Amino acid sequence: MKVRFGTTEVEGIPGERLLDAAQRAGQPLEGTCGGDMACATCHVIVDAADFVRLPPASAEEEELLDLAHAATRHSRLACQIRLTAALDGLSVRMP
Repeated sequence: MKVRFGTTEVEGIPGERLLDAAQRAGQPLEGTCGGDMACATCHVIVDAADFVRLPPASAEEEELLDLAHAATRHSRLACQIRLTAALDGLSVRMP
């Protein structure tokens, strides 16, 4: 499955976190807490057309996004997005 980070296409494995796919592909997505949802350094902005394909964010994720730099209404944490066939072609960018 493919995910687009800005102009770069990243190959993802169904079931893995978007954070892991991005880091494996060399994208500069930090994920300081290792994906334990204890920071917001894996903050991404999902393309508006793709945002509706994601499951809703948890209350804990929403709280962390309130602290994220340049957060928008289409912001999510990459550690909380599990790649599935339904998300093939997802387009995100880093703030």
